[in-house]
Amino acid sequence: MFKDDGPSDELIAAIAPFGGGMGSSGQICGTLSGALAVIGYTLGKTEPQARDHKLMWKISYKMVKEFSKITKQYGGSNCSDIARLNWTDHAAVKQFYTDPDSTRHTNCVRVIRETSNYLYTLIKENFPEEDKPESTK
Repeated sequence: MFKDDGPSDELIAAIAPFGGGMGSSGQICGTLSGALAVIGYTLGKTEPQARDHKLMWKISYKMVKEFSKITKQYGGSNCSDIARLNWTDHAAVKQFYTDPDSTRHTNCVRVIRETSNYLYTLIKENFPEEDKPESTK
């Protein structure tokens, strides 16, 4: 988001298995993993011997804590909690994707929206518009 070029095709491919709760296992919601990937993409070290950026850890921690609040009403931060779905039940998964008006699907959309809104808030708080170079305003 803050680099001159967007994510590479390889990066997009690398985060593809986040869906369905990490490889369709129903575990931790891929939305949180995606938000953390954005933070890492923006602030993460690019060489193994480099030090991690302190702001990356600060923002990541805030994101994880807020995600816990966002998902509390669903009983947890796992995809299976939010979607109320057994990702190994192929018929249920098919119904999930073909019925965008279902409560399960709505839960996911709501979590994605609230997470992305909070990520946007973190970005605005930590990277104010006036601090950006002229070329990105």
